[in-house]
Amino acid sequence: MKAWIPVFTGMTNVAEMTNVVGESPVIPAKVGIQECGMQDKRPAVYIMASKRNGTLYTGVTSNLAQRVREHKEDVRPGFTRRYGVHRLVYCEFLSDMRSAIIREKQIKKWNRAWKIELIEKQNPEWRDLAEELW
Repeated sequence: MKAWIPVFTGMTNVAEMTNVVGESPVIPAKVGIQECGMQDKRPAVYIMASKRNGTLYTGVTSNLAQRVREHKEDVRPGFTRRYGVHRLVYCEFLSDMRSAIIREKQIKKWNRAWKIELIEKQNPEWRDLAEELW
């Protein structure tokens, strides 16, 4: 099992972060990342859930409001429709799409307990953040 290695807070770009561990970096929540809010089109990583401690889906998008709406309305066939994953429980905005994709891949590699910890730090009640932000 690989150790979880946080990146040093002073690092501000993906190249520096990647060099720390030689693969997907663990990006601290305050380095180039802003907490969830349905602002205009910006790269975002998000986690949807079916319910508290239920099925999780991690995704990346350039338009969070539109993408969450698509999940909620089951516009596309696939995982989220099949498992009823319609609740936005975590999101973070990044400065560019490349960083967002790297962050998404990083979170997808995490075990379930780490993802739950990430969600509960921002959203301990597992509220549907989309209801509060639209």
